[in-house]
Amino acid sequence: MSLTGQPIAWAIFAVVVAGMLAIDLGIFHRKAHVVRGREAAVWSVVWIALALTFNLGIYLYSGANRGLEFFQAWLIEKALSVDNLFVFLAAFSYFAVPEHLQHRVLFWGILGALLTRGAFIAVGAALLATFHWVTYIFGAFLLLTGGRLLFGGDDDVRPESNPVLRLFRRFVRTTPDYDGPRFFVRREGLLYATPLLMVLVVIEASDVVFAVDSIPAVFGVTRDVFIVYTSNIFAVLGLRALCFLVARLVRRLRYLKPALALVLAFVGAKMLIGDKVHISDLVSLGVVAGLILAAALLSLVLPSREK
Repeated sequence: MSLTGQPIAWAIFAVVVAGMLAIDLGIFHRKAHVVRGREAAVWSVVWIALALTFNLGIYLYSGANRGLEFFQAWLIEKALSVDNLFVFLAAFSYFAVPEHLQHRVLFWGILGALLTRGAFIAVGAALLATFHWVTYIFGAFLLLTGGRLLFGGDDDVRPESNPVLRLFRRFVRTTPDYDGPRFFVRREGLLYATPLLMVLVVIEASDVVFAVDSIPAVFGVTRDVFIVYTSNIFAVLGLRALCFLVARLVRRLRYLKPALALVLAFVGAKMLIGDKVHISDLVSLGVVAGLILAAALLSLVLPSREK
């Protein structure tokens, strides 16, 4: 009997995530400080090891198929989340966020993602369970998204053009300067938001946009809500350390975006033809992992012509 979706599985997941977040913020990052390369590397390894250990548990207690589904979903989410790193970096640069405060913003941004992604996944699962034709909409959407990534060019990220940020500035009083790690300050009896809250708003808004692309891709891998949600969260939880660790290295992976476009197109096609052609989880994993690995190798082997 598969344990995925059972109350005990949800409880184990909740305890692991809550415990790790408490250790992260309450012990290692209780005081704001600059996250250096070594610390970021250690935390990256910790989050990847934790996700793979959780994956092993699913494999042992729910079978090989569920284990392969989780790994494939986690790998897709992890690869797609690379684009989010550039949004984080652009927001930090635009708002001139002090280095020692960047981890705090990302921590609360990830915490918000736990809620927004849960809502998105619940809605998506309900639609797929009620209306089978939604599968074809998701498949077509992924094909279009893949085409947009492949042929859309490399547009710069501009936080100042974010419509959510423009609304925020219009209706919320803000201070011109940071006030330590605070999101709100009270001055002359009035409550003001600090620029740190504006950065958090941009990060949360970008994650919602990112989830619209990535969650349908995971539903193309599995319909198990437990696997969809847990793979999403484990991929997102490692983003903070990844941001500090590979912010510069990621820019060298110039073939990653075309590979991700092909991954989305493959998953979309799989959803569209799933009623007539069955593609096994092992074959699907081979295609996804092969495309991502090939992109990484090509980026390293073939030097860029740009200086």
